[in-house]
Amino acid sequence: MHSILGFALLGHLVSHLVSGTPTSSGLDKRSPLGISLPPLIPSIPGVTEPLTSDAPPLPILQLPTPPLESPPFTPSSIRPKKIGFFWTGAGDNEHKDFLVTASLDDDTFGTIIDLTDVPSSGNSPHHLGVSLDGKTIVGGGLLSLLKTQDTAYYFDVSDPYRPQFSHSNRGVLSSIVDEIRAKPDGGFFITYMGSAVGTSPGRLIETDAGGNILHEWPEDVPSVLNILGEQFSPHGLTVDFEKNIILTSDFVVPLSILKPTTGIQHANTLRLWNLASRSIISTITIPNGQGIQDVKFIPGNPESAALATAVGLGQVWIIYPFRIDAATGKQGVAQPLFDLGPAARNSVAIYSDISDDGRFAYFTITLGNHVAALDISDLDNVKRLDDPSEVQPIIGPHYVKISPDKKNLLVTGYFVQAGDISVLNTPGDYKGHWIDILPDGSLNFNRTIDFEHIFTTSRGGARPHSSVIFDLTDPEHPVYY
Repeated sequence: MHSILGFALLGHLVSHLVSGTPTSSGLDKRSPLGISLPPLIPSIPGVTEPLTSDAPPLPILQLPTPPLESPPFTPSSIRPKKIGFFWTGAGDNEHKDFLVTASLDDDTFGTIIDLTDVPSSGNSPHHLGVSLDGKTIVGGGLLSLLKTQDTAYYFDVSDPYRPQFSHSNRGVLSSIVDEIRAKPDGGFFITYMGSAVGTSPGRLIETDAGGNILHEWPEDVPSVLNILGEQFSPHGLTVDFEKNIILTSDFVVPLSILKPTTGIQHANTLRLWNLASRSIISTITIPNGQGIQDVKFIPGNPESAALATAVGLGQVWIIYPFRIDAATGKQGVAQPLFDLGPAARNSVAIYSDISDDGRFAYFTITLGNHVAALDISDLDNVKRLDDPSEVQPIIGPHYVKISPDKKNLLVTGYFVQAGDISVLNTPGDYKGHWIDILPDGSLNFNRTIDFEHIFTTSRGGARPHSSVIFDLTDPEHPVYY
């Protein structure tokens, strides 16, 4: 059941449970923010006054009703070497959202090992990330805000065969969790695409090793002015810890996908950050990009070049973060690299992964029902490895992970279905596709896990959006990705 509620009611629902005080340096050690409901945007003299009159009401809130309890499940006793974790929404949006632990081994492929519920429903589970030590997984909720629920959910996977829900939290200034990157100290960087009420600007969240939110970047005045001056809806996130830089890519204003809307507000920009100070160096524009959903550094590239997906154009662009733009004199240059063809244009979403040797790149074209493969070993001579006219056995591909041994792609066939409240509802097959990578980098569709079929009677189906892969083949050198 939905109610049309103004921002005044949202303000009535939220509480101000914030500890710690920001400082001008922004790099102080403070207490975790530790809030349970999003507060109003704090006042920044000379900066936030325009937001007061321009902030629209959140159009539709869902009643924060408790989720339906999940039916009993008996865990499997198998202990495969390769494990897939899938962050999954209940198909009926009434049962608890959950993490699925499944075997990716050849002999037991698709066997559900365990199910781990979170204490809420209707989050529309989004992206998933894992800590470098493989002990913590965090998953975000795309629509958690609409039920005034926490937006990030943490799981203890110290025992990967029996994950446990740990805790959840949310940002003060931001909502709509997207990309997640692990920090060497055990914490995370996480892009939050929207403000506390789903508008622009969003924020780059930083947590400690326990998953507690410490900062919502940027905090310095010049960078805050930057994100207020132009749409800041960070979705893609990539970090080069050695070169001291971060790239975030701006996608869409989350509120603009909900009714009533005058149309989805797409962005054409990326932000280049100084990692040490967590401040924005410059804004990089892809002309008419119409949503820069993803950006990833190419492993081993001497210039720290990154690939970015321009969804409206259906193109892959290359970002050179240390080159100087001749027109603006600012750091960061964007150049077109490869056109993915007509099926990729205006495809709502194009997400990517790059092999750890920097040789191959894969792109999911959601509305094109296609996974593209590129050989990028020579950036001056990029080769397409798939047939763009081939009808592949997949519907609505989105999240993609290359297996640690580079033998498979794990692709989920589901992006977003927000229902009657939204203008964005993409077809999906609700499967986890385990696709063979051939020696030349091309693809062979092979096996799937059919989540909709498995959970039809117990949760009204299932919506697996994202995944993490554990490869425990070598116990002395486990890989978590």
